[in-house]
Amino acid sequence: MKIKFFFLWLLCMPFVTLTQAQINESQILGEWTSPKKDSRVLIYKSNNLYYGKIIWGSGSETKDKKNPNITLRNRDLIGLVILSNFKYDGHGEFMDGSIYDPRVGKTYTCKMTLKSETQLSIRGYIGISLFGRSEVWTKN
Repeated sequence: MKIKFFFLWLLCMPFVTLTQAQINESQILGEWTSPKKDSRVLIYKSNNLYYGKIIWGSGSETKDKKNPNITLRNRDLIGLVILSNFKYDGHGEFMDGSIYDPRVGKTYTCKMTLKSETQLSIRGYIGISLFGRSEVWTKN
């Protein structure tokens, strides 16, 4: 039984390694479009952390009017950093970050997972990941 398991493991190992090798942390860098195709975010790296800022939007709203901080409600949405402080875990996930949703003026804990070279799953949540919402962004 142990020998069969060993050979099965040996047979599957190249596929696991290939999948992990295909996910490279630098693949997250670049421009990503939201599923509604109403905004585009540039993800970049600074001091070993990952950030994302809005670089294009198709909506009529140009200011951060829903921000709970009244003094920030007049800032432009274009150029606004909405993804902050993500760390790469070495396995395709970017953890310990936050996402700001200017549509509602709230900030959520967030994790991002590279599903492929062109698909990024974004999950914003409160408390634990179970209570949240996910979107899949597409790379441009």
